[in-house]
Amino acid sequence: MKNAAFSIFILSLGLLPAACTWVEPTVSGNAVRVAYDGKVAGCRDAGTVAVTVADKIAFYHRSEYKVADELETMARNEAASLPADTIVPRSEPKDGAQRFQAYVCGKTQLRQRGEISTPASQPPTTQDGVQTFPVKEH
Repeated sequence: MKNAAFSIFILSLGLLPAACTWVEPTVSGNAVRVAYDGKVAGCRDAGTVAVTVADKIAFYHRSEYKVADELETMARNEAASLPADTIVPRSEPKDGAQRFQAYVCGKTQLRQRGEISTPASQPPTTQDGVQTFPVKEH
């Protein structure tokens, strides 16, 4: 009886990694779309995103679908930090790694890493609290 319980315990430990997902989408990452068709005409290039996840644990090879899903989630999270709002896969997942090209297709403003950005809908405010608005001539 002890051997059977021990065998079930060992078997359940072996199945545990198959059910795990270690990469969770961020709020901003959820807003990034994946352009599988590669249609990004009119978009601005925001850079390349290279991501990696574990594709095997010891002797266990993880599901290629789960690995691909986690790679995409990581790329969306990373692209949001550029900021970019669209990614296009540039390679197939291989050995737990994949490359994506990031683009700005919407109202997201490009910025350098570490630079604080002003939302597109908010004009900049000067030191004395005055906001300036662009004048549109007709």
